[in-house]
Amino acid sequence: MTDHMLLVVGGRIQTLRKAAALGIRFVLIQHKDQFVPEAARLAEAVLIADYTDWTTTRPLVEAAHQAYGFTRVVSITEPGLVPAGRISDHLGLGGTSEEVAELLRDKHAMRRHLAASDNPEVRALSVAAAEVASAQDLVDFGAAHGYPFVLKPVDATASLGVVRIDGPEEAEAAWADVEALRARTDLQWGAFFTIGRFLAEQYISGPEYSVETFSFAGRHIVLAVTEKLTGGEGFIELGHALPARLDPADERRIEQAVSRFLDAVGLKDGAAHTELRLSPSGPQIIESHNRMGGDRIFDLLDAAFGIDLEEWIVAWQFALIPALTGRPVPRTSAATRFLSARPGTVVEIQGAEEAKALDDVIDVETTVRPGDTVGELRGNWDRVGQVLTTGADTASAIATAERLTEKVTVVTRGATA
Repeated sequence: MTDHMLLVVGGRIQTLRKAAALGIRFVLIQHKDQFVPEAARLAEAVLIADYTDWTTTRPLVEAAHQAYGFTRVVSITEPGLVPAGRISDHLGLGGTSEEVAELLRDKHAMRRHLAASDNPEVRALSVAAAEVASAQDLVDFGAAHGYPFVLKPVDATASLGVVRIDGPEEAEAAWADVEALRARTDLQWGAFFTIGRFLAEQYISGPEYSVETFSFAGRHIVLAVTEKLTGGEGFIELGHALPARLDPADERRIEQAVSRFLDAVGLKDGAAHTELRLSPSGPQIIESHNRMGGDRIFDLLDAAFGIDLEEWIVAWQFALIPALTGRPVPRTSAATRFLSARPGTVVEIQGAEEAKALDDVIDVETTVRPGDTVGELRGNWDRVGQVLTTGADTASAIATAERLTEKVTVVTRGATA
C-alpha cells in the first residue's frame, strides 16, 4: 500500500479520481453543498464541514491527521486555497503557506505587497490601488489617480462586481450597485464568499492575457499564455484561446513578468493562473491565483499540450511527475467561446448534441436546462455554457468555436423581472 497520504480541501470529484488513479490515498474535507457520494468510495475518510471556518476545521483536521497521517494538503478550488495553506502551516507540512495564498486571494494585499518591494521591476508590475468605502472615496481616488479606474471586490472571483469608472459623475451609481451586490443572496459560491470590501485601482490599458504556470521548488515554468476575449466593459470573459498569438519579444516579456511576480509573492510549488495586460509600459498584473485557471482553460491546455494540470497538482505533492526543465511545445491549438442567451425562461437547447459530434470539438457544455431562468450578463457566472475546440493554429480553433456559438442556441421566452 502506498505511503502517499493527502488531505484534499474541497474541489471537484475529478481531482479525487485522478489522485486515486495515481495510487494516492487521501482524506477529503468537503462542504455539505458540494459533496458527491462517489467521494466516499474513493477516500479513506470524508469530513463534511465548512472548511472556511477555522474554528470548525481545526479540531477535525487535527484528529484526521492523527488518525490517517496525511503528509501534504492540497486544494484546487478558490475557497479552499487559504484554508489549505492554514492547515499546512498549523500541522507543519510545508507546501504553499496561508500567507502566500492570502496574498493571492486579497487583491489589495497583493497590490500593497508589490508596491512595498525594493525591486523597481516588481513595483512596475502593479498600479495604484486603495480600499474604498463610499461614493466619495471613489471621487477622491479619481482625483488622486485619474480616470478611468476599476472598482472591484477585494476577494471575489469570476469578474463579479468589476466595473470601470470613467468620471466622478459615475460614483454615486457605482456605489449603489456595490450596495445592491452586497445584498444579493443568490450568488454562486455564496456559502464561501461574502461580498464586503471593495478596491479601486488604476485602469490598465492594453490586450489581456492569462498565464498558466507550474512551479517546481521555486522554478516557474510558463505552460501557456492564453488570449482572452472580454465584454461588458472588458471584464466579463467571453472566450479564451491558446497558444496566444504574440510577438516573441512580447511573449518573453510576459514570461519574465510572471516569473518575477510569483517570486515576489513567494509561490514555490504547483499551479498558478495569472491575469495581466500588456500595457504600453510593459506587462502589469491584474490578479493571480495559486490554482489552475477556470473556464476549462485546463482542458484547452490538455488538448494543446497533453498536460493534465489537475493531475499534476496532486502528483507533484509526492514528486510523482518529473520537474520540467523548459517550456512545453504545443501539438495543436485550442479555444473556447461562451454561450449567452436572452434573459427569460429557458425553453429549449438546440444544436448541442450535433455540435459535439463534429471534428475538432473537445466538448459542448450547457449550464442551464429547460425551466431555468437566465438573467442579464453581469459576470462570468451568468453565461449559459461554452464550446471548446481545437485547430491547426489558434486562428482556426477560434473560428471553429465562433461558428459553434451560432449553431448552439439556448432558446428563452419572456423576460426576467
